[in-house]
Amino acid sequence: MNERDDLRKEIAGLDRTDFDSVALKVYRYQYATNPLYKKFVELLKKSEDFRPKGVSEIPFLPISFFKTHQIQSGVWKEQSAYKSSATTGMTRSTHFVRDDEWYLSLAQKSYEQVYGPLSNQVFFALLPGYIERGDSSLVAMAARFIKETSNPLSGFYLHDFEALLEGIKKARESQKQIVLLGVSYALYQLAGQDLDFSDLVIMETGGMKGIGPEMPKLAFHDYLRKGMNLNSVHSEYGMTELLSQAYSVGNGIFNPSGLMDIYISELTDPLSWMQDERGGVVNVIDLANFDTCSFIQTEDMGIRYDDGSFQLLGRVDAAEIRGCNLLASDIAL
Repeated sequence: MNERDDLRKEIAGLDRTDFDSVALKVYRYQYATNPLYKKFVELLKKSEDFRPKGVSEIPFLPISFFKTHQIQSGVWKEQSAYKSSATTGMTRSTHFVRDDEWYLSLAQKSYEQVYGPLSNQVFFALLPGYIERGDSSLVAMAARFIKETSNPLSGFYLHDFEALLEGIKKARESQKQIVLLGVSYALYQLAGQDLDFSDLVIMETGGMKGIGPEMPKLAFHDYLRKGMNLNSVHSEYGMTELLSQAYSVGNGIFNPSGLMDIYISELTDPLSWMQDERGGVVNVIDLANFDTCSFIQTEDMGIRYDDGSFQLLGRVDAAEIRGCNLLASDIAL
């Protein structure tokens, strides 16, 4: 096997205790095979051969690069080009994915580690605005989950709440766990019908995007709890630029998948890490991204806890993140 095959095998069978050592291997692989990331590191570190001694020294690429460059480690032809959602006039990020089955199998594994086998579930997806685009990684993941339930009641729904409620009614007769994954504004609209979903797992995945009212996450969850008679609202944290997800089971605290880790940097100094339980910019290590870039500085604010879990505090204007983003104008590949 070649270096990539060895690395892929090691990531697929990762023992969490080996996370940091594998992350350093991924860094070295991406530094050697990703010209854009290599140029970014060299400009940032003012070195033509930067060798981090630990994971905390690895540079994180600003997520905005996915809007302006094709992020790729090695030479290959993509199977899919997933695009982010965006309001009118915004540039959309594009994540070129070499192997869809790699992405989807890992997404299923991380989901089932939290929620159990999909074969024991009926899975509903309420994702209007995403389905119509035809290039959403979230829709691809939901389609995989729906397929793996092998249940004819599982499926996608757009704006037909009547059909969705009828499907949920029938699913209750199966005695299986019912999961409803929804984009935030659609769940907001659904909750206005005064429902009793106390026996369901309701999972929001963000996405008002100017369609629904902007409100703090806690207020939004409180609205859903009241409108759907829920004890808690679950959340999925993922994005076009990553292949891994994190889940919150209703307490607002996210637990990343086994291939993810979170670092928090200062808002005005992306090279300075914050101590646990202090707010800052969320940086994600996603080893599943080894064919693109595994070290991503997001535009989210958050807090990391000492057990590796984290909480989101909202979005940050990317222009406020100084330092790394300023290098974008120096990289023309």
